[in-house]
Amino acid sequence: MAETVKVLGICGSLRAGSYNAAALRVAQKMAPQGVSVDIAEIGDLPHYDDDLRVAGWPAPVARLRAQVAAADAILFSSPEYNYSVPGVLKNAIDWVSRPPDQPFAGKPAAILGASPGMLGTVRMQYHLRQIMVFLDMKTINKPEVMIGHCAERFDANGELTHAPTRELIVKLLESLRDWTRRLQRGAA
Repeated sequence: MAETVKVLGICGSLRAGSYNAAALRVAQKMAPQGVSVDIAEIGDLPHYDDDLRVAGWPAPVARLRAQVAAADAILFSSPEYNYSVPGVLKNAIDWVSRPPDQPFAGKPAAILGASPGMLGTVRMQYHLRQIMVFLDMKTINKPEVMIGHCAERFDANGELTHAPTRELIVKLLESLRDWTRRLQRGAA
C-alpha cells in the first residue's frame, strides 16, 4: 500500500466565516484514501519585512516554513480580491519563499477557490499559477475548482451542501495525490 500523501491546506482568507476555509475543511473531511489534509494558520504572520527575516525568522513564519517543508503537497484555497491574490496569502507566500531552502520549490500543488461572484476566483487562480511558476511548484491543471455563487453552495453553518462541488473537491485531491506520487517516483 502506498504511503499517505500529506497535503497542507493554506487559506487566503482570514474571515471567521470564510467559504474558502470551509472548502478546506471539506477537503479535510472528504480526503480520499491515501490523502491527509492539515490546515495551516497564516493569520499571525507579520507583514513581510526583510529586516525581520535577516534578524531571524519570526516564530509564526518558522512554523509555516516547517509545515510547508514537511508536506508532500500544498492545497491553496483562496478568494479573489481586486481580480488577484489576497494580500494575506501573498504575504504568507512571500515569507515562505525567502532563502535559504525555499520549501515551495518542487512541491506539488493544487488550487481551489470560492467566491460570491459567478466566476469563482478564476482571475485569482490565474495569478496564483503565475506566482507558483516562479516558486518552481508543480501545479496540477485539472480539475479546476472554482466555486462561484458560493453563498448558495454552503449552508449557514459553513457546510458545503452542493454535491457536485463536493465531488469535484474529492477529484482534485485524487489528482493531487496521483500527481504527487508520480513526482515522488520520478515518473512525471
